[in-house]
Amino acid sequence: MKRNSILIILPALNEEESVGKVIDEIPKQALEKRGFDVKIVVADNNSVDRTRQIAQDKGVDVVVEPRRGKGRVMRKAFSQFKADFVFMIDADYTYPASYITRMLDILEEGSPIVIGSRLRGKIEEGGMSYLNRLGNYLLTWIARALYRRGISDLCTGYWGFRGEIIPKLELLADGFTLEAELFADITKRGYKIAEIPIHYRRRRTPPKLNSLRDGIKIGWALLKRRFRGSAGR
Repeated sequence: MKRNSILIILPALNEEESVGKVIDEIPKQALEKRGFDVKIVVADNNSVDRTRQIAQDKGVDVVVEPRRGKGRVMRKAFSQFKADFVFMIDADYTYPASYITRMLDILEEGSPIVIGSRLRGKIEEGGMSYLNRLGNYLLTWIARALYRRGISDLCTGYWGFRGEIIPKLELLADGFTLEAELFADITKRGYKIAEIPIHYRRRRTPPKLNSLRDGIKIGWALLKRRFRGSAGR
């Protein structure tokens, strides 16, 4: 009997201090005991530090996208690897990988997509500045108003999908608008997004995202996708 498969993708850019911790925290053995084949892939956005070497030393697959942008590297990873269940977790060690098992339960129960919500959960002291928190709430409110669909944390970097959903998505994002495009496309296709509250840890290295500049890009991406016309199933 064929075993179901799980793919866990870690988008990374110069995350040598954290990528190994994230890989080690993934509950791979627990998932394998449940009967799943588990593949971990580091989606490297052309890091100039030891990110790729650390990932390879841990025995995981690495896909490299030389052009910078989270959207680019995730589109490449989505196109190269398939599985029955797919998870995306930022490689900066702010999202505890242990939540994968709970998110998998929700997907197995039939939900097509599930996210880990920082804004419904607990944010570690120093984990999100007041400006970033305000921006996240504002962008989430804009998404809900434009698409008439509930979501509590638009910009979360923690997503789980049933595998058959991925090939249907029309993703055009190059950079940090990826999550906005995921939400927009998923919503316009009529899929519901389940959520679990998560604990969000303080980042130990400088952030890659520029709060104001990237916030404006995310808001604009929501507007553009809303009025492009309905996506087909």
